[in-house]
Amino acid sequence: MALNPLRLLLLAAILSSCALPACTRRSPIVKGPHLDKEASSLHLTRLRALSLGTSERPGGPGYVSAASGLVRVGDWLHVVSDDSLSLSSFPVKGDAPGHLVRLLPGELPVEPAALKARKPDLEALCLLEGLRGAPHGALLAVPSGSTPERMRGAWTPLAADGTIGGPVHAVDFAPLYARLTREAGPLNVEGAAWVAGHLRLLNRGNRVGGADAVMDVDGPALLQALAADEPPRPESVRGISRWKLGRLHGVPLTFSDAAPLPDGRIVFTASAEDTRSAYADGAVVGSAVGLLAPDGTPLWLRAVDARVKLEGVEVREESGRLHLWLVSDADDPSVVASLFELVLEAPGTEPSTPL
Repeated sequence: MALNPLRLLLLAAILSSCALPACTRRSPIVKGPHLDKEASSLHLTRLRALSLGTSERPGGPGYVSAASGLVRVGDWLHVVSDDSLSLSSFPVKGDAPGHLVRLLPGELPVEPAALKARKPDLEALCLLEGLRGAPHGALLAVPSGSTPERMRGAWTPLAADGTIGGPVHAVDFAPLYARLTREAGPLNVEGAAWVAGHLRLLNRGNRVGGADAVMDVDGPALLQALAADEPPRPESVRGISRWKLGRLHGVPLTFSDAAPLPDGRIVFTASAEDTRSAYADGAVVGSAVGLLAPDGTPLWLRAVDARVKLEGVEVREESGRLHLWLVSDADDPSVVASLFELVLEAPGTEPSTPL
């Protein structure tokens, strides 16, 4: 039967609309493990404030306020902040002030509303291995991708002692993030970990229409692009799984950072913030720590005993225990970020009693 012109126009509109991101086939959202409400909360020990030797900008604070990613290398803890253009490095032991290494060019305003509008939103930091020109490894700072202005990242090589060992290289994540948005939904990347030679990103599903997602990027393709100072390629996406992590005090828990273990598992943090926006902050009711299997499946989730927004985590497996370092973001530029410690018996598929 022949279609009349009106029906032909309608069919053409439907077919063309399916080229939009909303029509891209996405993986289903799977329910992960719910918070164990009967288990005791994990005890955080505050180690120090993240004070700096110098401020990043004239009139700016002499401390880190919005810590968002954490990596330990040797005797150093490296931190990125979502309202900063710099990397901050702190000694693992003691409370000596940290020092800054500039990652991105430009200047940021001091006034809070203007700062929020212009900040690069570097939300994750991970240690890369095998990158040409970085024989001792490299740090990759990853942006959230939550707005078009938040697509710039950077990488820098490390020295043998874990300090910064070479020039900073800019990274444009926009092409990669365009594909991730089509396949995962609205982006707010909060975690990154180098696992088995590939990059695993964690998306925070706190936006309307968003979902927590584990997103895998091909390692060799990523290293090739970074070594050539080219943007990571969209075709390097290897797979995406989407999850629902449950609630804490009635507020959805969403991914906030990741740290790899040698066997391919990932320790992650999740925060419960009462907002459905990747831009506007909300009331934080708490945070949790969990574990991903090597295939990206969440295994368990346990609340911490402090009402803080944990946004960065690092982990070491030592003598049968998991030693975690964690950093916080109060979403208030007048509040200094803190470094916390948490020690657990090394778990298999269930958390043990905190030490």
